[in-house]
Amino acid sequence: MNISAVMVKSNFKENKKKMTYPEIKYPEIKFTVDGEPVGKGRPRFTRNGHAYTPEKTADYEELVKLSFREKYPDFKPFEKDVPLSVIIYAHFPYPKNAGKTKRMYMIPTKKPDSDNIAKIICDSLNGIAYHDDSQIVELYVWKRYSENPKVIVTITEF
Repeated sequence: MNISAVMVKSNFKENKKKMTYPEIKYPEIKFTVDGEPVGKGRPRFTRNGHAYTPEKTADYEELVKLSFREKYPDFKPFEKDVPLSVIIYAHFPYPKNAGKTKRMYMIPTKKPDSDNIAKIICDSLNGIAYHDDSQIVELYVWKRYSENPKVIVTITEF
């Protein structure tokens, strides 16, 4: 290792000790929505041209709200100017034809799409976990197979 590399390494250690982290007002919010993940459906239109939300989408949005309120009954939404990070783990049931060995390597590439899973979760939490989903500045969605289908949602300040 040359002298400049040693100096950079030692400066990093000194600066690391001086780092201060912002005070976190809210703890990590984490809850589970039991059952198979559902994606946000497209709005449907009546013959008269009126838009409505598909029943499956509306029911799942209610399930997300219920799951959140069950875990955090007195939660006050994050303030409007607080940027948020959301992590969503979507666990799908294994296909019936998947053997035990094959299951270890399987990753769901089926519908619903990751973005539609995020949309239904984030839209459901508007007004109860945060004022608006525009506060979300970082979003991760993982789709995996599991013995127990569910969605695990984690919300933290960014």
